[in-house]
Amino acid sequence: MKAATKLILGLGLVGTLFTSCAGDYYVSERPAEPYYVRPASPYADAYWVPGEWAWRGNRYVYVNGYYTHARHNHVYVAGYWRHTNRGHVWVHGHWR
Repeated sequence: MKAATKLILGLGLVGTLFTSCAGDYYVSERPAEPYYVRPASPYADAYWVPGEWAWRGNRYVYVNGYYTHARHNHVYVAGYWRHTNRGHVWVHGHWR
C-alpha cells in the first residue's frame, strides 16, 4: 500500500511539473477572426460566451462561441490578444 501511495504522489508531482511547463504561445501576427452568425438563444437565462483561440498543432485555431447558463454574481471577462515584445499571445476568457 505504501508503494502505491508513493507512486500516486510521484505521478502527481511529475504531472504538476509538466503542466507548469505549458506556457504561452506567441505569434508574430494575430490571426483574423472568422465571421459566423451567432445562433438564437436556446433558453431564457442563456449567456453567450464569445469564441476563443486555442493553440493546436503549432498554430492558433478559432473555437466558436457557445451558450451557457449565466452564473449568479459573476461577470464573464472575454478573451483578448495581448501584445508583448515576443509577439501576440491569446489570453483566455474567464468568469470573475
